[in-house]
Amino acid sequence: MGGSSGSQRVNVAASLAMLLQGVRACRVCAELLPLGPRPVLRAESTARILIIGQAPGTRVHETGIPWDDASGERLRAWLGIDREVFYDAARIAIIPMGLCYPGKGGGGDLPPRPECAPLWHARLLRELPRITLTLLIGQYAQKYYLGDARRENLTETVRHGVDYAPRFFPLPHPSPRNRHWLARNPWFERQRVPSLRERVAELLNSA
Repeated sequence: MGGSSGSQRVNVAASLAMLLQGVRACRVCAELLPLGPRPVLRAESTARILIIGQAPGTRVHETGIPWDDASGERLRAWLGIDREVFYDAARIAIIPMGLCYPGKGGGGDLPPRPECAPLWHARLLRELPRITLTLLIGQYAQKYYLGDARRENLTETVRHGVDYAPRFFPLPHPSPRNRHWLARNPWFERQRVPSLRERVAELLNSA
């Protein structure tokens, strides 16, 4: 039995590796991306936690490291983990709604390209059988994964996040641009962040 299950794990890992290679070679939106395509994601078949954000910014596009910016620092603080744990793809997978930097708009970065999630997400999730908790960061991830179950706006969806447990945990975006939202909604860091840290610690410690 042990040999059979070990062989299955190897096959799943190999299948995911091939899929990731295909994702990183994706050029579907190449002509629409101002800095060109550079899909940024990471995952291993053993991951228990999945982080779904919006899309890479310019710094992440340059480094190829997801959440390698001020937003990532705040997100790691919310999760109560350090960079080493955060970037351990064997435990935490990171797959944004848009895999490449989408360009600038009037009020900041443009929305994630709409082609990415329908093209790749379901295929990636099939190769991540151990995902138990998915963090939905921002309105685009929440709209895609919660659909009609969302509340009337992001604030209320996050406030009532327990309604989507244990599978999903909706979050605001941790960008410095969101500091006004955080100031207006102190309940988030008082109530939701401790719950998030507890859940994340539970899964990481049981991996």
